[in-house]
Amino acid sequence: MMTVQVRFYTDPACPWSWAAEPALRRLMWEFDGELEFVWVMGGLARRYGRKYRDEEGRIGAGPDCYADLISHWLDVVDDGLMPADPRIWTESPLTSTYPACQAVKAAAEQGWEAGYRYLRRVREGIMFERRKLDQPEALRAEAAAAELDRERFEIDLLSEATTKAFDADLEEVRNPPDEAREAGAIRRTEGHERMSFPSAIFIGNGSSHHGIWGEARSHPVLRDAALAAGARQVNDGALEPADAIRRFGRCATRELEVLAEKSLPLLEAELWEMARDRELKTVRTLTGPLWEPA
Repeated sequence: MMTVQVRFYTDPACPWSWAAEPALRRLMWEFDGELEFVWVMGGLARRYGRKYRDEEGRIGAGPDCYADLISHWLDVVDDGLMPADPRIWTESPLTSTYPACQAVKAAAEQGWEAGYRYLRRVREGIMFERRKLDQPEALRAEAAAAELDRERFEIDLLSEATTKAFDADLEEVRNPPDEAREAGAIRRTEGHERMSFPSAIFIGNGSSHHGIWGEARSHPVLRDAALAAGARQVNDGALEPADAIRRFGRCATRELEVLAEKSLPLLEAELWEMARDRELKTVRTLTGPLWEPA
């Protein structure tokens, strides 16, 4: 049986895409082996600075885009409950997201799962570690944590093919289909239109495709699209926290809440008990912990 392709539209520095990680990981687990992802990089910012404008979050509406970014990130944290530290925008602001986008395209040359591991690593570095991941040297250093073949990654990072792949992604993102427009999932950024992030298209056999425009943070919506495209759900019910961390590595509390299908008070009690028994260790962030193997 053919796998269903998922074209997932995102950017490493997009806070709404970070908020979508719980739903995305639940989708990956439920349809393990049934989906093949293509990480379409959106190029959220060619250059951050005084003239930067992004309609989503009203970035640039005030005199300082960095103050607007801080406010936007806090709003997303309040909604999505994923940990973040917006002090990056005062301490070590990114110059651009283009280098990180191109690095994800280079990582994905080693397979979609390698691309995801690298995308996740860069997301964590930006979203709560306050790391300035916008230069080749810093991005190359993340290859080991993402379990990439570093030599191949460094070659792909500088290759013309990777540059062309990212250019094609920008063209795709900036020419959204009519159904995205009809769904109200079009934004203006740096003077051009783009589709809202995260969005996704599930492509099944033949011409079957199912677009999720601006709603790719909803697990039920993602699951329904996967099923409609012909994917077979192979896992259901709860994925216990320890099993989830073995499967995905470091997880936020919100991700474990979605994966384990447990109430937050019960889940947090279980996680802190596992940390007390040295089965897990916490990764402290400004707005809440993540959990990883001890």
